[in-house]
Amino acid sequence: MTAQVPFAKMNGLGNEILVVDMRGRAGRVESEAAIALAADPATAFDQIMAIHDPVLEGTDYRIDIINSDGSRAQACGNGTRCVVQALAAETGRKSYTFQAPTGIISAEELSDGLIAVDMGEPAFEWNRIPLSEAFHDTRQIELQIGPIDAPVLHSPSVVSMGNPHAIFWVSEDVWSFDLERFGPLLENHPIFPERANISIARVEAADEIRIRTWERGAGLTRACGSAACATGVAAARTGRTGRRTIVHVPGGPLIIDWRDTNHVIMTGPAEWEFSGSLDPAGGQWQPAEQDA
Repeated sequence: MTAQVPFAKMNGLGNEILVVDMRGRAGRVESEAAIALAADPATAFDQIMAIHDPVLEGTDYRIDIINSDGSRAQACGNGTRCVVQALAAETGRKSYTFQAPTGIISAEELSDGLIAVDMGEPAFEWNRIPLSEAFHDTRQIELQIGPIDAPVLHSPSVVSMGNPHAIFWVSEDVWSFDLERFGPLLENHPIFPERANISIARVEAADEIRIRTWERGAGLTRACGSAACATGVAAARTGRTGRRTIVHVPGGPLIIDWRDTNHVIMTGPAEWEFSGSLDPAGGQWQPAEQDA
């Protein structure tokens, strides 16, 4: 077993996160370790956020993101909030700049304890999302599931928030759809060469949306920050809402603000659960003494 590193089990509105401290250490959290940790009920997670020493000048840290199936992810807004809360508790600093797989992300802990994350700019071009075939207008694409004359879900909006998202608009209760059944089929549909996050969304007011998400590489989650951002942007882009919305995920509300700068700011909470140490190669772990 290699030397163990500190971690914190946290969550962002129920999106289960492991924040792993890889600062001052070579290597990375391996896929085998992630799969082992995800299989343990005590450490089961949706994403690992591994904090590494900075590489780019002007950034505080580099973040590596791993899904529960061991694959690498490009973005995790809820996980970023957890990272900020953990670092703020350690250092007293409130604002940070991270090098993430999608680029540079800035985030800060606000005076009310909520954390605001600049999730960057959305992309709408079919080849940047990406899709496997060209669509001139990605506000609505030809994709459906179910009988051709009575599809269960159809005509999603698609957008990239650093990772691909498809949002299916419905008028029914979002809980009335069997997302656990449809999610894997849509995630792996040939139209998505890099797979996709799949959300079912219902507009409930001029500035409120309710969603459920099947997250690429993680499955059903109680919150997916990038999906909330993608939904808020797609709702504004299709005229369903304005540019500032409250997106209700199963774990609670997120404030999504698609600003005139084209940057999407996501604001929400993070919660600490327990801490410990783990082997980034194999996934063996133990709780901290105060949490044992």
